[in-house]
Amino acid sequence: MILEVQVNESGIRLDKAIADSLKDYSRSQVQQWLKSGLVTSDGAKVKASDKSYKGQRISIDLPEAPDLTLRAEPIELDIVYEDEHLMVINKPQGMVVHPGAGHHSGTLVNALLYHNQDDLSDGYEADRPGIVHRLDKDTSGLLLVAKTNLAHRRLGAQLQKHEIVRIYEAIVYGHFGEKAGFIDAPIARDKQNRQRMQVAPDGRQARTHFRLLESLKGSSYIRVKLETGRTHQIRVHMKFIDHPVLADPIYAPNRESFGLKGQCLHAGEIAFTHPITGEKLHFEAALPEWFTGALAKLGYDESQEIAWPADWPDETDYE
Repeated sequence: MILEVQVNESGIRLDKAIADSLKDYSRSQVQQWLKSGLVTSDGAKVKASDKSYKGQRISIDLPEAPDLTLRAEPIELDIVYEDEHLMVINKPQGMVVHPGAGHHSGTLVNALLYHNQDDLSDGYEADRPGIVHRLDKDTSGLLLVAKTNLAHRRLGAQLQKHEIVRIYEAIVYGHFGEKAGFIDAPIARDKQNRQRMQVAPDGRQARTHFRLLESLKGSSYIRVKLETGRTHQIRVHMKFIDHPVLADPIYAPNRESFGLKGQCLHAGEIAFTHPITGEKLHFEAALPEWFTGALAKLGYDESQEIAWPADWPDETDYE
């Protein structure tokens, strides 16, 4: 789409002159167009620092806006449980949960739309029908999906009250001097890098329990229980205590990845109250092959059986 603009003032920077003439766009957006070579005057490309003149005609070749329409796609789903109210999905590593910047197809939402057609809750946001909570792209495991708005509201309330049990398995760098631990450290978005989160005094409360399952070669196999559910919580908290998750591309970018494509983190267990029937539900998802392969490389003795914890001690028991 070509946008035509006529400048009304002489002698000012062209980026400001264009922004003053386009009330629906910010000056930073105009600067980005100029930087990308999308702006011309009399057929010649212009720069942000060029001076304007009254009556100058500007042409902006606006890029086509991406089509953000949600589409159903025939993507296979590993459905652990399903009824008319909700689903429990075992998400594979590498699958994005919902469409967003750079991911407009191939997501869990695209697959759900194909599987359920119109049978999904409206969700908290327009691009997230059915999604009660998220898992990062490279975190595998169990995820709740709501089919009705009532189920979604009630599951969301359980999540807010920390009544949904979520237990993960992870391999982290380094060895522990203790068998279990508790991290209570607030998390906020990193002001220098919006793709990262960090422990910060002004962040939201975040609480994570963990237990050591086995010490491996330069690493540890642990089980983690979330008490809260902040973005990247396990990854940020483990980095905070100098044990970042193995192969984490954001929080341990320059460390040995052992051939893994992303962080070694799996949501292996979820327990909650059915939002309609009141039944107590509990599901487990076995470790995927990429995770067990990493364990084998690091010397894990697969002949031993590690019981799932029936309960988790209060943080005072770790002192």
